[in-house]
Amino acid sequence: MTVFDDTGFAKVPAMTEADFLTTTRTFYDAIAEDYADLFQEELANRPLERAVLGVFAELVKGDGPVADLGCGPGRTTARLAALGLNVFGLDLSESMLAIARRENPGLRFEQGSMLELDVPDGSLAGALSFYSSIHTPVDQLPALFAEFHRVLAPGAPLLVAFQAGDQHRHHDRPFGHPVSLTFQRRRPEHIADLLTAAGFALFSRTVREPDPALDETSPQAFLIARKPA
Repeated sequence: MTVFDDTGFAKVPAMTEADFLTTTRTFYDAIAEDYADLFQEELANRPLERAVLGVFAELVKGDGPVADLGCGPGRTTARLAALGLNVFGLDLSESMLAIARRENPGLRFEQGSMLELDVPDGSLAGALSFYSSIHTPVDQLPALFAEFHRVLAPGAPLLVAFQAGDQHRHHDRPFGHPVSLTFQRRRPEHIADLLTAAGFALFSRTVREPDPALDETSPQAFLIARKPA
């Protein structure tokens, strides 16, 4: 039986920040090459995702830096660069970053945590967390969104993408590697509330139904918000 906390999110075992960062980094370091191969054509098969990224890119004003936070192998970073953005990627996993750098030698990729960005206040023209907040414990989401708010310039957009729902999905020994990780699904209305509480103004809320052809079992949610000017 799923147990919910007082915010409406399904409970998962408590983790310290260091615990979940280490677990997430270890998981993606182990599966990086297999993951990159499996999702080689990920955006090519997802027209709505490409459209949402296009809307986000149009909302970015000027040529200031845009951060792809939790960039993985850099496919979304590359897409945004092709749309004309001055984008760089950040990820916990050095193995994922090695793939991103190998595939995109002209782009910048850095290792780091989304919760502690080495970025001056108000310096980013845009930021996105494309399925990268799904490993952040729910009690640390307010701090995560506050950090996003800190680094964005007034008027700059934020895109947050995640699987929608209440039932979390645990991956154990993916591709035969001795690692495991829980992928946390969220309710779009609650993420919208947290973004608003962090000081953002919601711009759009898009939810797509799961596509069996992509082996999806849950809806996909895309929230775009802006730091008020």
